[in-house]
Amino acid sequence: MKRLMYLAFLFFTVVASAQMKKNNLLNWHTNLEEAQAISKENDKPILLYFTGSDWCAPCKMLKEDFFESPKFKEKAKDLVLVVIDYPRKVDLLSQKQLDYNKTVIAQYNKQQTFPKILMLNPRGKELGKISGYSPSRDTSEHFKFLDEHL
Repeated sequence: MKRLMYLAFLFFTVVASAQMKKNNLLNWHTNLEEAQAISKENDKPILLYFTGSDWCAPCKMLKEDFFESPKFKEKAKDLVLVVIDYPRKVDLLSQKQLDYNKTVIAQYNKQQTFPKILMLNPRGKELGKISGYSPSRDTSEHFKFLDEHL
């Protein structure tokens, strides 16, 4: 009987933990047009994030310090999130996704600045942008940017 209760407890703990992790994840889109449709439907601005996930040190720090913070996760509820990755390792994305990302970069990030965050309206019009991330790891300017556009 103790074994059965222990197994039941273990099962429910694992399920609850998995649910908490799922609820903590952000819903990042990889297609801007799909995000625009969601943005129109929900009347939310689009946060478009350009990253070099496997080579850009400031991108990695920004992800950890800003995007993974509880404060950002709360603010993200009022945004449609889009990530456009430009990795150097060709096997991180499908060729189709990489080609698509290059077209979005050509339109919205011509200087290929990484990391770069843009705020867009549902039609894709740029409302604001912030580029780079300091080695001091100060996210205050990034949160100020969000506050200005929410």
